[in-house]
Amino acid sequence: MYLVFAFGSAFFLALTSILAKCGIRKTDSTLATACRTVVVLFFAWLMTFITGSAGDVASISASSWLFLILSGLATGASWLCYFRALQLGQVSKDVPVDKSSTILTVILSFIIFSERLSSGGLAGLVLMAAGTFMMIEKKDDDRSKPESRLWLAYAAGSALFASLTSILAKAGITNVDSNLATAVRTTVVLAMAWLMVPVTSSSRTSLRIGAREAVFIALSGLATGASWLCYYRALQTGPASIVAPVDRLSELPPP
Repeated sequence: MYLVFAFGSAFFLALTSILAKCGIRKTDSTLATACRTVVVLFFAWLMTFITGSAGDVASISASSWLFLILSGLATGASWLCYFRALQLGQVSKDVPVDKSSTILTVILSFIIFSERLSSGGLAGLVLMAAGTFMMIEKKDDDRSKPESRLWLAYAAGSALFASLTSILAKAGITNVDSNLATAVRTTVVLAMAWLMVPVTSSSRTSLRIGAREAVFIALSGLATGASWLCYYRALQTGPASIVAPVDRLSELPPP
């Protein structure tokens, strides 16, 4: 059953990237991240009340709290890097680099959780790394300008923090309802995102959002919430070394 949730996560995550790109054409990426998180938080806590898991907050162990909070911080850092990369670069390049976190996630899962990696799985990771490199190099319009590669640094940072997100979440959702864990993590992400808004915004004009882009940002937040609920449900019941690669099917081929 965890594969169904993993495929659902991939589907909604693909929608997230497209909708987010439409929502940050003129809007500050950090502000957009913070606004999206508000939508995700509402969606996540709504699901805990629907499923009846909201009352279990007091039963979460100290170690689970620690890992969930760290996972939320890693998610916030990943989002800030990712949506900055998305604003600077192209979706068809940003997403594959970001999703290369799969490789690191599988390796860390093998080391930390002793999850086995078959020869076929290893071959798949090698092919994934090669494919990512080819997608980055293709149609690189202006390699002579250093700033044209700035998106790559942000995308790589997003991949690193995304990998830590999965590993820390896997350690923190033991004996915790996945919907509740998602809501707790999202609360941490929300706080982090809004703290970064005044730090990264250079002027008041950068804090404005047009009506059209606000709609896309909200829809992106709903897609993210749906993706998270599916992903962490799959992560709770299945091995991270399988769930993470399936989730990364959300990668988009270059046009």
